[in-house]
Amino acid sequence: MANLDLNLMVMFDVIMQEQSITAAAERLAMTQPSVSNAVSRMRHVWQDPLFVKHGRGIRPTPFAQQLWQDIAQPLQRIKQAAQPQHFSPDTLERTFRIAVTDWMADFFWLPLKHIIEKEAPNVNIHAVPYTVNGETLLMQADVDMVLDYFEGHSNKVQTEHLFNNHFVCAMRPEHPIAKQNLTLARFTKAQHLLLSLSGDASGAVDAILQKKALTRRIAMTVNHCYSIPKLLCQTNLITTIPLPIIANSVDDGELIIKALPFDLPPGPISMTWHIRHQRDPAVLWLRNKVKQVLNEQLSHKVAQPIFD
Repeated sequence: MANLDLNLMVMFDVIMQEQSITAAAERLAMTQPSVSNAVSRMRHVWQDPLFVKHGRGIRPTPFAQQLWQDIAQPLQRIKQAAQPQHFSPDTLERTFRIAVTDWMADFFWLPLKHIIEKEAPNVNIHAVPYTVNGETLLMQADVDMVLDYFEGHSNKVQTEHLFNNHFVCAMRPEHPIAKQNLTLARFTKAQHLLLSLSGDASGAVDAILQKKALTRRIAMTVNHCYSIPKLLCQTNLITTIPLPIIANSVDDGELIIKALPFDLPPGPISMTWHIRHQRDPAVLWLRNKVKQVLNEQLSHKVAQPIFD
């Protein structure tokens, strides 16, 4: 231990942040075999396996987790003293993997790409389907960020609330109940379109109705957002849906929205990342750009709905 190479500490820190030997090698501008050899040296020095293969990445052992906590702050102070970091997005070369639903990609991707082209032209953004537990994706280093509703309790992740998703009932202006008050009776008798990523033909609305000893007819389900406006415009289907998904169609007069005849709390939309990226200036830059997109270009689509 007395002759421990400080470079091993640096490489260990990057591996812990990336949870991937390949990604760490890219960050360090080294070959993967070189980083793997360094891991072998670490294991010999610290007499611990340190990392075990898990999913697409690796998982640190309890010893590695504790060691990282012990060296993180001292190592950061050494780095700052020896070579103060200057982050420049215009020279950043990186691919970010973000877990996102299709409507959130439609919501953020275009304005985010405009920012990237202007500020960080060598940055890539890859969308990962958000159909499994977001916490699992982050813990296994499958993604750098989750951008949507997030439910998790691990102290290894950080979450920042972005906005609340207000639920509305949407239909075509010529729908038979469009000019009537949307009572609970009219709601339950209508034909419903359900957005279901899992394929299950039930959701939060059905749980609420069940408590009232009521049911509704799920006449059709879809597992993506793109066909929803067309289906609503050309049929007698109605749907309970977050306002931003159909905001453009409402603005264009193709659809109308009505308040639900029961209380359905809005869904919190957040961006969430693993603490391994808490000090990563590139991820911090990305988080700021996501908030910039929201504040400058999309705020009108997440405002409180104005009902017919």
